[in-house]
Amino acid sequence: MKPIQSFKSSLLVLLAAFWSVTAMANQESARIMVSDVGFATPESVEYDAAEDVYLVSNINGSPFEADDNGFISKLSPEGKVIDLKWIDGASDNVQLHAPKGMTIIGNKLFVADITQIRVFELPSGKQLPSINVQGSSFLNGITAGNGDYVYVSDTGMKPGFKSSGTDAIYKVWENGKVETILKDPNMGRPNGILNDNGDIYVVFFSTAKMIKMDEKGHITEMPKPFGARLDGLVKLPDGSLAMSSWESSSIDVYKNGEYETIAEFLNSPADMGVDTKRNRLLIPLFNEDKVLILPL
Repeated sequence: MKPIQSFKSSLLVLLAAFWSVTAMANQESARIMVSDVGFATPESVEYDAAEDVYLVSNINGSPFEADDNGFISKLSPEGKVIDLKWIDGASDNVQLHAPKGMTIIGNKLFVADITQIRVFELPSGKQLPSINVQGSSFLNGITAGNGDYVYVSDTGMKPGFKSSGTDAIYKVWENGKVETILKDPNMGRPNGILNDNGDIYVVFFSTAKMIKMDEKGHITEMPKPFGARLDGLVKLPDGSLAMSSWESSSIDVYKNGEYETIAEFLNSPADMGVDTKRNRLLIPLFNEDKVLILPL
């Protein structure tokens, strides 16, 4: 009987390996890489569930320059461009310099743009009054609050990607009120930010670090991520946190105190979005002018 049992065991191992390879191949084939469509330094992707479309912010030049040529693209879930310059800084009735992180609250789109929070009406795209964040230099990550406000990170950089010393986290209301939550030139260039039911998670660009801050302002340093130069930070449908790392060229997921890499060999993965309807991760590739639609 032993030879038969050995044969069965070997067969099970082979079948398991085959199923694993097949599953990986299916996932690879289900990926959609949107390229050569006119993106210009895509920094962020946001899922607009009401319209069932993906919004892509394009810096289109220097991330520091107030050149009024940034734009926001509208993309279908199939990866087809619906409107490349749906919101266009070059238009006479739009001011948009170097758009980075985006978030949606109700029927409004909030966009981090150097020292301003730009606000646009949805679904029309009409620009509403902007909010100036005085003392900032590089507004970057943004997340919806639990009311009519957002949290936004200032990565504290100036031309040449040198430190400007303005590293901070702000709470910004739609009516223009701005509250400084954290401000420290040695913070480590805060970037991706996520509001998870009142707990604020932040990842940093200059170091492999993630912190959690509760509603009382108490800060907890989380287990160290795999790589530094962290950019996007989102919550996935299963409750885990996904972050993008330029240093490790990967997407890493944090859950139950541990990290797992779910995507590798990505050039400059930036501020991600989540398609909650289809369980997908939406990843802009900053230096390649591409967007990767990744099934989870």
